Amino acid sequence: MATFVMGYFLLFAIAFVCLDARTDKTQDFTSFQYHKGALLTGDVSINLIWYGKFKPSQRAIVTDFVASLSSSRRSTVAPSVATWWKTVEKYYHVSKTTTTRGLTLSLGEQILDEGYSMGKSLTERNLKALAAKGGQSYAVNVVLTSVDVLVQGFCMNRCGSHGSGAGSGKKGSRFAYIWVGNSEKQCPGQCAWPFHAPVYGPQSPPLVAPNNDVGLDGMVINLASLMAATATNPFGDGYYQGPKTAPLEAGSACTGVYGKGSYPGYAGELLVDATTGGSYNAKGLNGRKYLLPALFDPKTSTCTTMF
Repeated sequence: MATFVMGYFLLFAIAFVCLDARTDKTQDFTSFQYHKGALLTGDVSINLIWYGKFKPSQRAIVTDFVASLSSSRRSTVAPSVATWWKTVEKYYHVSKTTTTRGLTLSLGEQILDEGYSMGKSLTERNLKALAAKGGQSYAVNVVLTSVDVLVQGFCMNRCGSHGSGAGSGKKGSRFAYIWVGNSEKQCPGQCAWPFHAPVYGPQSPPLVAPNNDVGLDGMVINLASLMAATATNPFGDGYYQGPKTAPLEAGSACTGVYGKGSYPGYAGELLVDATTGGSYNAKGLNGRKYLLPALFDPKTSTCTTMF
């Protein structure tokens, strides 16, 4: 089963449906809960599978973000990507039923598939097969599809997804994977907001992307949300709200929220680069600046922004 990250306005409506849902006697869909399953733990490599054509400068935007999460290479300049990730770390301490150790992330291998080995129209099965090309022990394999690749459900009901597959190691082993697509030409109003005018809902001028690439900066937003979801709900029985088949997770529970005072059509109070005009709320390695989504804080039961 794969869990989706959907466009802002689609998911905003669904969030209210879930929050207002009337539940049966055996299930509570109205609260964020731990379902007693595994969290992602240990020293985990983030392997990147680049499907299609990406410029080196585009790949660097993503690799610098992933490297900024590493405990050994974290930027100490506030507000930092590492500070943003600390909300995820709270999930490892909040439940008395968890005895797992923490999670340490690092940038792993990169695989380039510029020849479109599975064509330019992919199914969920194709995504899982591509993800399986990465390491399957203490790893999350991230498939990133280029702007000219069509993916089943992309732009219609999702901007990315995460799931798990059967590992090639011992019987019963599983590996986690993430997929994120470049929406710049297909649906930037759905999957790269607030760097593009939204398709639906309140209209406001789009923000300037902090790395001057609407598609890649949008991919970072979705990747960040899915990284948080994969860490806290890697196999579908971790932390989430709502039904297991359509859960709200650590990132998706706060879709569209980036700064204090946000509301539909307004991302919230953000920092603005004086030179580029790019809007951001986190700093990373190599002078990078990123706009990262708010995360659901399990201790306060609120969406936590950077400032």
